[in-house]
Amino acid sequence: MKKQAKIGWSLWGSAEKVRERLMIEERDKMIDVVEEKTRENYKLKDVYKNIKGVYERILNEMGQLIIGQEDVIEQILIAIFTKNHALLEGYPGLGKTLMISTLANVIDLKFKRIQCTPDLMPSDITGTYVVEERDGRKVFKFERGPVFTNILLADEINRATPKTQSALLEAMQERQVSVGTSTFPLDEPFFVLATQNPIEMEGTYPLPEAQLDRFLLKIIVDYPRIEDEERIIDIYTSEEIPKTRKLLNREKLIAIQKLTRMVPISKEVRRYALDIVTKTRPIHDGVAKKYLDYGASPRAAIGLVLAAKAHALINGRNFVSKKDIREMAFPVLRHRLILNFESERKGITPDQVISEVMDEVE
Repeated sequence: MKKQAKIGWSLWGSAEKVRERLMIEERDKMIDVVEEKTRENYKLKDVYKNIKGVYERILNEMGQLIIGQEDVIEQILIAIFTKNHALLEGYPGLGKTLMISTLANVIDLKFKRIQCTPDLMPSDITGTYVVEERDGRKVFKFERGPVFTNILLADEINRATPKTQSALLEAMQERQVSVGTSTFPLDEPFFVLATQNPIEMEGTYPLPEAQLDRFLLKIIVDYPRIEDEERIIDIYTSEEIPKTRKLLNREKLIAIQKLTRMVPISKEVRRYALDIVTKTRPIHDGVAKKYLDYGASPRAAIGLVLAAKAHALINGRNFVSKKDIREMAFPVLRHRLILNFESERKGITPDQVISEVMDEVE
């Protein structure tokens, strides 16, 4: 019996290695096809070989100004590498705005910041037509707003009115802006990184579910460790604050985005991600019915697989594993679950529900 079991495990291990090799070969073929079609300046295979090193250099460079918060930086990069948007939530003074502006500088992208307030108008974001004189006659000219950039920071987005918040919807989903009868495409790449303060309720407008769903990740920014906070004090009370270097550029980032979608995922792991998402819907008995009014949509399943691909890529793995799915389930799902009254009364958090859902799927 022991010998049979040993042979069985050996065969299973061999099958896994064959499956892994086939997935890697398929990815390499896709890379060759894309390179042949696009004739890019950056060879995708070269970028792929160096991607973990690029990620580590970005972390080290940002570490000169942003102490700790490695998990937060990782998740922001995952959103960017998957061509998606991220929502950062944390208390005031934790460096959310500085983190995003520093990252924009390190990856060498155009950066604009909007400070959201109740009197901010949609045209303050998208732009508007102005009258100017040309050749002795007056003509209308479209003056572009701050949305025409690569990284748009919407600071304290929950202070803007719903009308202004909705101005970002088309830009986030369609990557274009419609003004009057004209449509203007946005620059590539384009990301919205928004911040919000969870403790102030006066003068704020909670984001509607339709807009929350446009963010791939909801990233929680927590207090730094005591040793990290000591370093923060040393840096920002010294005579000279360090400056960061530019490590990436637009072309290389677009190559990384293409590579992210090429990371292989087996049917088994993809089904595992789908099971987690579907088990958040209260139509199923169990955890979801106990804690939730509404669960995650198919967009969440797409986002979970994409985020897991990026997580595998930057950690130097050739394919997506269940570990990648579990790691990314929390930031992908926490803003897409609506707790029922009983859960809110007991102080249950979305992360607790996600953890129990994954235990149920296991």
